[in-house]
Amino acid sequence: MASAGRRSQELWNRAQQVIPGGVNSPVRAMASVGLTPPFIKAGRGCRIEDVDGNRYIDYVGSWGPLILGHAHPEVVAAVVKAAERGTSFGAPTEAEVRLGEKLCEIVPSLEQVRLVNSGTEATMSALRLARGFTGRDLIVKFAGGYHGHADGLLASAGSGLATLGIPSCPGVPAAVAGLTLILPYNDLEAVEEAFSRHPQEIAAVIVEPVAGNMGVVEPLEGYLAGLRALCDSFGALLIFDEVITGFRVALGGAQARYGVMPDLTCLGKIIGGGLPVGAYGGRREIMRKIAPVGPVYQAGTLSGNPLATAAGLKVLELLQIPKVYETLEETSARLYNGLAKLFAARGLPHYGQRVGAMFTFFCTEGPVTDWESAATSDTKLFARFYQAILKRGIYLAPSQFEATMISLAHDAEAVEQTLAAAEEALKEI
Repeated sequence: MASAGRRSQELWNRAQQVIPGGVNSPVRAMASVGLTPPFIKAGRGCRIEDVDGNRYIDYVGSWGPLILGHAHPEVVAAVVKAAERGTSFGAPTEAEVRLGEKLCEIVPSLEQVRLVNSGTEATMSALRLARGFTGRDLIVKFAGGYHGHADGLLASAGSGLATLGIPSCPGVPAAVAGLTLILPYNDLEAVEEAFSRHPQEIAAVIVEPVAGNMGVVEPLEGYLAGLRALCDSFGALLIFDEVITGFRVALGGAQARYGVMPDLTCLGKIIGGGLPVGAYGGRREIMRKIAPVGPVYQAGTLSGNPLATAAGLKVLELLQIPKVYETLEETSARLYNGLAKLFAARGLPHYGQRVGAMFTFFCTEGPVTDWESAATSDTKLFARFYQAILKRGIYLAPSQFEATMISLAHDAEAVEQTLAAAEEALKEI
């Protein structure tokens, strides 16, 4: 392992004694890039500071939700004001109604929505609802797509599983895993074949409309519309996991960007402004199958809690300011195009994909259209680049198979500093 700052190393040593692997989520570990992770103590705007006083320009953004940047003063003020009234009631509040109304207003496919506490809860609950609504058992997911750590969704998953090289997860019964059909992303023929084999058994197809957990992989032209048509033909539900893409690739998510409407949508990340939150929603006739009006049970004491709803309402309000998404696109494109030129100038293998305020450069010649092609990336080259740019103050996701997240706090100065750091890092490797 490369050396960390003294205080980070001390905390790392302590963490490993009481926390499995020293981290509370596997993606926080940096073993795949040969580093001990810095321990972060503060963040403001697009910058974070670790416990040793090192400062970084942050492109992780808490893995996506901080689209306004760290500690946005209006979001902080909203959370503080809510906390002063009480942190949780386990009873209905006006704020959760307002957040539900706002989500249904912005996201095209939502007629009703249920708030939960994480993206994993959202996808798990949406799949239970899809099974309850259709009376079917099988689920289709795509290799490299990560939809949380619920049983049945961990086979051939991306994100931390891809980084750690874990092909499947012990503890998931074979009978449960057997209810999930794993198909290649961007391959409509494979989906059609699966429906042909199981015409009355597939409850739902769940997909990241823009893959973000095997690195950013855009859907091929006609792919999402093709999924929609196949689900309609065979009576299955189409579920968009927009936990990452929701409010990041467009105000209304990938469904607004590509004009394809799912039956159910899963949300998270941005709608809590960095606090734990998630949501799932869709057509009213489907959502009315959920208890207490329907037989499909799902519950959570902290669902729609006052702190998360206050943060989410403020974030969504600020994202509706005119020109916000134009700014995000411009900043993201400037950094992405600049990095592409630097990689090309050094003659290094690279293939980039950008959608909205998220992108990935794969250390491969490309093209990358699915997990199989993403997995051809040179992860050792990525690790060398990661080490070189981190010590120059640029904090990227410590995995080849994650996205670089752009926020409104990333100004022109931050972009230029990043490109200068990347140029020096590429010379080093």
